[in-house]
Amino acid sequence: MAGVNSWYPCGELTFAPSLCSNRQMPSPEIHAVAENLICALRFFGHARGTGEIRDLPGLSLITCGLNYAAFNAALLSKPIESDARELSKLIEVSAGQFGARNLRWTCWICEDFLGKPLRREAAQIFSRHGLRPLTEAPGMYADRLLPQQRALPPLEVRPTTDDSTRAAFAEIMSLGFDIPYTVCTAVYGSELAWKSALQGYVGYVDGRAVTTAATAITGDVIGVYSVATLPQYRRMGFAESIMRHVIGQATRDTGVEATVLQTTRSGISLYEKMGYRKVTNFSVYIAD
Repeated sequence: MAGVNSWYPCGELTFAPSLCSNRQMPSPEIHAVAENLICALRFFGHARGTGEIRDLPGLSLITCGLNYAAFNAALLSKPIESDARELSKLIEVSAGQFGARNLRWTCWICEDFLGKPLRREAAQIFSRHGLRPLTEAPGMYADRLLPQQRALPPLEVRPTTDDSTRAAFAEIMSLGFDIPYTVCTAVYGSELAWKSALQGYVGYVDGRAVTTAATAITGDVIGVYSVATLPQYRRMGFAESIMRHVIGQATRDTGVEATVLQTTRSGISLYEKMGYRKVTNFSVYIAD
């Protein structure tokens, strides 16, 4: 089972939080997006017996126990105004933790958690520590979904509560995001993983698993993750169909309507049509 604070320390994070400044702090919506992402990524720390989770001041460290960078993540969990030394210390501690296990890893930074001068300097700071930019993930927020603008295909949606649905989820994630099948099976096929806050779902058409989505609820928002569709079923509305299904179910269960997600820049227009708006951006760095 994933442990908390169970890695051997390789540095102390004892600096004072950088919360006292004249800069306007990130909005509640930005905090909601960032906090939900951390909750969702903890899924990987629960996936395997060798996975772990460690929460430190200003930093969350999550490893799935496999040498696959996307599933070993460090996330900034509090704003830093302008102290480059503080950001460097967070990177050094993260590098020490993953390096001790010989694991490749990624670091997620909510850009609105950095003051503007530090934001401009961030890429150089990461480069000095051996990390390069991997991708950007705009963070989006919707108070509620807009009514659908097109007829959507019907789906039979099943939760990932047995070996069959977990295997289907793993296969679609592998094909949808070009992740090695063995890695997806080891993580998404794990019963342990789905005992975390993330709840997975598979959409079926005529008995064929074609699309996936997952949700994580924190505070007053529903986070939507792992939206993927088999290549031959894309551009037919299956992704929107399963999203609306799982969000609707979560809203009926909890009364929560607001939703958050991260997307690629190319996906922004699709989600805007569903009622989402960009509120922040995440820069993702990778250690080679």
